[in-house]
Amino acid sequence: MPLSPRHYEHLGSYSDWADWNLLRLANRPPGKDACADIDDLLDVRADEQPADVRVERSWVRDGLAGEELSWSVGYGPRTRAWLLKPVGAAGPLPAVLGLHGHDGVKFYGKEKIADGPDPVPPAVTALRGDLYEGRAFANALAAEGNVVLVTDVFGWGSRRFPLAEMPPVLQRLAGTADVLPEGSADGAPEEFARYNAAAYHHEHLVEKYCTLLGTTLAAVVSREDRIALSYLQSRPDVTDRIGCVGLSGGGCRAALLAATADRLAAAVVVGMMSTYGELLDHNVISHTWMFLPAGLVRAGYDWPDLAACRAPRPLFVQYNRADPLFPLSGEQAAHEKIRAQYAEAGAVDAYRGEFYDGPHKFDLAMQADAFGWLRDRLVGAPR
Repeated sequence: MPLSPRHYEHLGSYSDWADWNLLRLANRPPGKDACADIDDLLDVRADEQPADVRVERSWVRDGLAGEELSWSVGYGPRTRAWLLKPVGAAGPLPAVLGLHGHDGVKFYGKEKIADGPDPVPPAVTALRGDLYEGRAFANALAAEGNVVLVTDVFGWGSRRFPLAEMPPVLQRLAGTADVLPEGSADGAPEEFARYNAAAYHHEHLVEKYCTLLGTTLAAVVSREDRIALSYLQSRPDVTDRIGCVGLSGGGCRAALLAATADRLAAAVVVGMMSTYGELLDHNVISHTWMFLPAGLVRAGYDWPDLAACRAPRPLFVQYNRADPLFPLSGEQAAHEKIRAQYAEAGAVDAYRGEFYDGPHKFDLAMQADAFGWLRDRLVGAPR
């Protein structure tokens, strides 16, 4: 049966191309082993360890002991990370990877969700006000009795591509941008604004290079997060109960990590869940390539299939009803799809999906729910 013809504003006279492809994929069955298929798509390897780990500096602030760490993932600039834990904590603690988002802001990474030893940049303060109700949520999570690790990931912060090394056409686009990318702050320093404008376009170039190099941005990013997870596992002050949490691009990273790291105990995905079909003509332009790993749909999978592929592992997805990046219908469809997969795995209670009023955010009420849910799953008997 042909699909009912639709007009897609963003495709115009090519609207029938979308319908043609949807019909072609409609009856394609998914593989028999989703985890294995997704591991293959995201190029999961066994030797994902940080190299040459160094402690660059340490500090004590607001009841937390902090360390700035660095390591190599095998290429590019060294990864910089902040580790936070309560001062004087006795015995191994549960641990959480705090995952920064995309936010249209690649100039900063870990700073967006964590306070380190330096003053908070004004642009970060503004971003936190929009997305996190003003809070550095990684510090709040550490204060509850966790070891929290926040890393810069490929393309952000210490791992960003220098503006001077981007192609001249991108530098020109950055210099003539009329508006700042979403997530940037009014009154931000010129360097910050120009960099984020260029980085918005540069991500498309990076994905082209990923294709030529036989990978995807999703695979590169999820590998770096698995390396961070391996580092946490190696620490004597950490139990074997490790979770992760992130908003938006951080939620994307949480879903990718949950799908590819069998040693993760629990994951919280915030503001980054929908079926792909509902994004058509609404939100495709808004999203990072991390969210669109090549080959996933062709293999018969949707984004909620990826997020839920390791059921019955505990998974908490937080949805915002008025999120401009995800239609509510897509969120609801994803919720039902994930719930069905957990029911099939005989673990209905291992999945929690909650809908919150308001726009794209991880506010204090959502943080409280996420932190409590993680506490219940990370404090207890080993897996």
